[in-house]
Amino acid sequence: MFDWLHTLLLPAENPTVAQSMISIMLAIGAGVFFGRLRLGKITFGVSAVMFTGLILGHLGYRINHDILDFIRDFGLILFVYGIGLQVGPSFFSSFRNEGLKFNILAVSSVLLGGFITVILYKTTGLSIENLVGIMSGSVTNTPGLGAAKNTLEELSLQFPDKKFEDPAIGYAITYPLGVFGIIVSIILSKALLKINPEAEMRLFRKSKINREEPLIHKKMRVTNPEFFGKSIHNILKETGIDIIISRLKHSGSESVFSPTLDTSIQERDVLMIVGTEANTDAFVQKLGRLSSDLFIESDSDLQAKNIFVTKRSAVHKKLSELDLYNTYDLKVTRVFRAGKEMIPRPSLELFYGDKLRIIGSKEALKEAEEIIGNQEKRLIEPDFLSLFAGLLIGIIVGSVPLAFPGLPIPIKLGFAAGPLIVALLISRYGGIAFIHSYINNGAIYFMKDLGICLFFAAVGIHAGDGFYENFVKYNGWLWLLYGSAITFIPLLIMIIVGRFFMKINFLQLAGIMSGSYTDPAALSFSTNYLNNDIPIQSYAQIYPLVTIFRIFVASLLILIFG
Repeated sequence: MFDWLHTLLLPAENPTVAQSMISIMLAIGAGVFFGRLRLGKITFGVSAVMFTGLILGHLGYRINHDILDFIRDFGLILFVYGIGLQVGPSFFSSFRNEGLKFNILAVSSVLLGGFITVILYKTTGLSIENLVGIMSGSVTNTPGLGAAKNTLEELSLQFPDKKFEDPAIGYAITYPLGVFGIIVSIILSKALLKINPEAEMRLFRKSKINREEPLIHKKMRVTNPEFFGKSIHNILKETGIDIIISRLKHSGSESVFSPTLDTSIQERDVLMIVGTEANTDAFVQKLGRLSSDLFIESDSDLQAKNIFVTKRSAVHKKLSELDLYNTYDLKVTRVFRAGKEMIPRPSLELFYGDKLRIIGSKEALKEAEEIIGNQEKRLIEPDFLSLFAGLLIGIIVGSVPLAFPGLPIPIKLGFAAGPLIVALLISRYGGIAFIHSYINNGAIYFMKDLGICLFFAAVGIHAGDGFYENFVKYNGWLWLLYGSAITFIPLLIMIIVGRFFMKINFLQLAGIMSGSYTDPAALSFSTNYLNNDIPIQSYAQIYPLVTIFRIFVASLLILIFG
């Protein structure tokens, strides 16, 4: 009576599409469940899907060959595109601060891992395909494995008589080593270097003074005769302090208005100023003193409102082009983008999804909504036209053949690097034509996790087919030894160089270690183990460039030695 159910749920050597879907859902469902379980302070998250896939593959579950490659590659594309959109803004801006130093350290560890892989290739007799799989697993780098498999597919078409090994076998064997290797390195380095997380946090905060400070507002009264009768434009030019004067109230009056740059400052005027704490303090010290005046915060004449940029006609317009003040007597005091507050300079270009803090009358604010949009519902609903158009461009960019002398076939960015680079550029410049960078955080996390789950399930189930036999056949313990060299030697050098020569804060160094190996499980562990979120910032700063280099290193090793 239930034979159909047994057929659907039990392993099959040549599964139908429905049976393949069951295998994928079992791997993802079980993996997510076990990934939430804690082993001390460690949780594996969605990376546990790889392990459940291996077990199911070992038990005989399979994925139909006609859909296996699609599920694997589509999952990878969703994952890297989501990463690019999420970290793009902070990735580019970080190069103005510590990002360059962090990326040099991280990319050097990638190149060192590739160099160790070449040495192993020259000395062990293993095929480069297996060693690239060992390398990708030892550093828990999924896009690198995807790039290696894409390159091998191209080589198979070019050389149909040549048989290539599957790098997923080495990846599956050494992946657990990569996860635990970073975690062990963080624990041992913290103990050996006698790191005090609280002391490191104090040093980190001290180093961040006057750098990326949040914007605040303060009330002040003008008492310095030197500035009486001068326009705001001349005062800002003379002081050289980067602040915004959002409200002004003359002494003895209850009327509050938003001043222009031509407005003259009078004796005992009360100002509402917006800027970093250091800048607002400096401005108050030059012009007068702090004020406790309550009328300047009154909403009787002026109201403050957050308005989202959702109208196409406002996207990529500069604030000076909208000219909200001269047209509607409105003042933009802050702009929020990708979790950051920015000073609303006239040259600032607006992106889809930006949030503007605007001050003005109730009627004028309604006019601003007509111009800017403020349709929050549109931001909640994913724009599939923009999303899939971006994915399409990413796939096209990843498929462009780049010919290099001495290589048997042109190199391609592939399904990993192509969408990642396109997503980074879209998020940096706010979009291309109708394609924009804004996707709400919930949708980005869903896209990333769905993508990586699909990839892990496909790779795990496929690698689990004969996993034990392959472990015995290829002497898996020896492969783990080779993987240990790729895992631990770059980490050891990174800790020594980063801590003693580059003087990097250990909290940031933990994030660089996790990011260099693109390991979310290690990142999750480090934030819990060190009891703060600082590692996340440095992880995001290096992840895109590290991913691109790992993709190129994996592809080049296959092309040069394969």
